[in-house]
Amino acid sequence: MAKFLLLLALAIVVYLIVSRARRQGEQPREERRPAPPPSIPEDMVRCAMCGVHLPRSEGFASRGRFYCSDEHLRLSGQRERKDE
Repeated sequence: MAKFLLLLALAIVVYLIVSRARRQGEQPREERRPAPPPSIPEDMVRCAMCGVHLPRSEGFASRGRFYCSDEHLRLSGQRERKDE
């Protein structure tokens, strides 16, 4: 019985060594993916209504002014109509 347990323990040790060697040989999935291209800097603009700065591509433009949201764009249009 002791010989059987010794053989079983030896088999488990060999299995663990082989499985660890396989895992070390493989690259993690994150490293296999190509690196994303470097981001290109983008101009920042200031909202004419609240003053927050945001990337030009995320802003709303009207009459040469930039706004951070559609709501601010609409509110500025209402305010300009009242002033006229």
